[in-house]
Amino acid sequence: MEQKTWSVPRNLFLHLLMIGTLYASVIGLLVLLFQYINVAFPDVLSAPYTEILDRIRRAESVLLIVFPVFLAVSWLLERDFITDPAARGGKTHKWLIYFTLFLSAVTIIVDLIILIYNFLGGDLRAQFFLKIAAVLAVACAVFGYYFGELRRSAAEVARARQHGTSLRVPRYAAIASGILILATVIAGFFIVGSPATQRARRFDAERVSHLQMIQSETINYWIHKSELPKNQDELKSSTTGFAPPADPETKQPYEYRVTGPLSFELCATFKTDAVDTASVYPRVKPAPLFYPDGAAVSPQVSANDVWSHPADRHCFSRTIDPDFYKPEKRPL
Repeated sequence: MEQKTWSVPRNLFLHLLMIGTLYASVIGLLVLLFQYINVAFPDVLSAPYTEILDRIRRAESVLLIVFPVFLAVSWLLERDFITDPAARGGKTHKWLIYFTLFLSAVTIIVDLIILIYNFLGGDLRAQFFLKIAAVLAVACAVFGYYFGELRRSAAEVARARQHGTSLRVPRYAAIASGILILATVIAGFFIVGSPATQRARRFDAERVSHLQMIQSETINYWIHKSELPKNQDELKSSTTGFAPPADPETKQPYEYRVTGPLSFELCATFKTDAVDTASVYPRVKPAPLFYPDGAAVSPQVSANDVWSHPADRHCFSRTIDPDFYKPEKRPL
């Protein structure tokens, strides 16, 4: 009785952990495949490139931890089934497998419905068809494996027990799925880059954020004083507490210089190339703005366009539009 009392909670824990890690692995794999498709077939309606890279990192993190746990738990359960073949027919095992089959079947049915619906609606994009194919392939693989698990014969289990070996199908499935997951994760490293590259990108993103702050304060300075500051020290304010930020790595101040009555430059040294990143998805040119009298003015350009930079020292030239940014009128 003591062994049965111990084994029931253990088997329930292992079964729930196996199913949970299976679902997490499938979701992580599909997220990765979807993002690879987004990169290979850019769409202006898709997420920004930086968001795609972030999704790839999250999915890779999930797969690198969860999938090995799934394989380990599956191996423990399979070992228990070889030792005690009757455990394979247990209610917990069968119910969870049937639930997995149900989810897989529903996914396949819904996937096909969406495919036909969008096809009849004229959606013939390669990106759409590839995502549908990815979901269909993964769902069919899961369904096929666990359907075979229910039909696995007792004789096959007995032979494996007699020879002291594991079943061929689970072993081959583990090897094939491991190779697929590993290849998918490695592909992500080529797109996202190494951890050192990601750290360099984060530093560059911080530099761009700093330059945007300096630009905003410079424009506000001109609005209030009708002239550009001669240097960054003039932007310091004891009222607002603003102080021009410095480079997050070198701690050196950014370069600022006045190039005309209404123009200035901001310079920084970057470690990564953000030009290619920004050009992966074509940007829509902003429409001009109009005052009530019908006069057109130049809009503030999208930050996605004006902050692209190479992996080197780069200067951003800015010219204040006096029709768009109105200086404050001082009382006489």
